[in-house]
Amino acid sequence: MAIRAPQSISRKLTWMNMLVSGAALLLACASFIAYDLVSFRSLIVNNLTIRSRVIGANSVSALTFNDPAAAQATLSALQADPNLVSAGLYGADGSLFAAYRRASGLGVDARPPEKIAGDEQTQLSWSDDPGIVVVRPILFQGTRPGIVRMRSDLGALHARLVRYVVIVGVVLAASLVAAFLISRVAQRSIAAPMVELAKFSEQVARDRDYSVRAPAVSGGPEFEMFTTAFNDMLAEIEYRDASLRASHDELDQRVQQRTAELTALNQELEAFSYSVSHDLRAPLRHVSGFVSLLKSHAGASLDAQAQRYLATIGQASARMGQLIDDLLAFSRMSRSTLTRHPVDLGALVREAQAEVMAQVAEREIAWTIQPLPEIAADRSMLRLALVNLLSNAVKYTSARAQACIEVGTIGDARFETVVFVADNGVGFDMQYLHKLFGVFQRLHRVDEFEGTGIGLANVRRIIQRHGGRVWAEGEVDKGATFYFALPRETVS
Repeated sequence: MAIRAPQSISRKLTWMNMLVSGAALLLACASFIAYDLVSFRSLIVNNLTIRSRVIGANSVSALTFNDPAAAQATLSALQADPNLVSAGLYGADGSLFAAYRRASGLGVDARPPEKIAGDEQTQLSWSDDPGIVVVRPILFQGTRPGIVRMRSDLGALHARLVRYVVIVGVVLAASLVAAFLISRVAQRSIAAPMVELAKFSEQVARDRDYSVRAPAVSGGPEFEMFTTAFNDMLAEIEYRDASLRASHDELDQRVQQRTAELTALNQELEAFSYSVSHDLRAPLRHVSGFVSLLKSHAGASLDAQAQRYLATIGQASARMGQLIDDLLAFSRMSRSTLTRHPVDLGALVREAQAEVMAQVAEREIAWTIQPLPEIAADRSMLRLALVNLLSNAVKYTSARAQACIEVGTIGDARFETVVFVADNGVGFDMQYLHKLFGVFQRLHRVDEFEGTGIGLANVRRIIQRHGGRVWAEGEVDKGATFYFALPRETVS
C-alpha cells in the first residue's frame, strides 16, 4: 500500500481555512433554510385556513338550501391556486356535499374522502402522502352548517428548497474559492515564515553547526518571539558544546599526562626493584660464603648453640636469596615481550604437573585433569602461571592424607576461557581475599607453609597481560579454588 507523503504546513493551513469557512457557511445556510421552510409551511397553512373560511362563508346559503351546484361553483374558484390539490364541502353530518379536484397529474386518490369528522385539524405528510390538509368547520350565527376540507401539495415548498440548494451551492463554491485565495495570500505572513524556520532547523540538525542564527522573519510579534527563543537555544547549545569539547580535550590531556606519569613511575619502580634486588645479591653471597668458611674453619670447635646460630644464618641467607630471585623474576615479567601463539592448554597443564611432581615425588596426589581447549597465549608465561597455581595447590594439600587436585574449565567459552584449579587443602578465609594476589602477601606463617608470597602475584600479572582476570574462592579447612579467565581469540 502506497504511503502518502506528509502535507506541507501551507497546504494544511489552506485546507483548514477552506474547511472552517465552508463548514461555517454550510451550517449558517442549513439553519437559514430550515427556519425558512418551517416559516413557509406555516404560511401555507395560514393561506389554506383563510381560503377555507372564505369558501365556508360563501357556501353557507348553498348548504342551507341544499344547493350542490352553487357550492360546486364556489369551489371551482380554487383552480386559480396551482398548488391546491383538492377541496371538499361537507354537510353538518360530515358527508361530502361538493368537491373540487385539480385535473392535471393527479390520480383517483386525490379526490376528497366521502365522509370526514368535523374536528378542526391540520395534517402534514412528507413521505407516504406528501401534502398539507386543513379541515375547518363552517360557523354561521352560532350554528355549524358544514365543514371545509382543503389539501395542498408541497410543490411550492420543494421548489423553494431547490432554489435554496442552488443558491447555497453557488455561495459555498464562491466562498471556498475566496477562502482558498485568501489562504494563499495569508501564507506570505503565516506559512512562509514557518516554512523558512523549518528549513533552517533542518539545516542546523543536518550540519550540527550551532554557531549560526535564524534570520529575522516577518509575520508578527509571535514569530519574532519564536525566532529569538530559537536563537537563544542555539546559543545555549553552542556554549554547552564548546564546554563539552573543552572538557573532553582537558580530560584527554590529563589522561595522557597521568598515563605518562604512571608509566614512568612503574618503569622507575621496576628499575629500582631490579637494581635493589640485583645489588642485594653480592652482600648476600658474602654472608653465605663466610658462613660456609666459618663452618669449615671452626665448625668442630663450636658448641651446639653456635652450630644452630650458623644454621639459622644459612637458612635466612638461602630464604633471602630465594626472595631476591623471585623479585627479579617478578620484575622481569613486566618487561618481557608477550607473544601469542596457539597453545594446547591440556598438554601445558600436564607439563606443569610433571614439573611440580618432580619436587614432591614421594607424595600421593589424586589428579583430575579435564579436557582443555586450545587457546591463543604466550606459552612460556602461561606455563609459569600454571606451575605457580599447581605448586600452590600441592603445597596447601600437604597436610591431607589423600590430596585431590582438579583442573578444568567452566562457563560459556564463546567469549572467554575460564580455567580453575581446585584442591582439598587448608583453604583460606574469604575476608582476606584481597591479600592473595599481592606481592609478599601471605595468609599462613612461614613455619606452616614455605614460600615467598610472589607466586600468585606472578599469576595475576601474567593473566592481566593477556587481557584476562583472576579470582579465588575458599573456606577454611575445606579447600580453595583459583580461577583465571582469558579472552577468547582466534587461534591462527
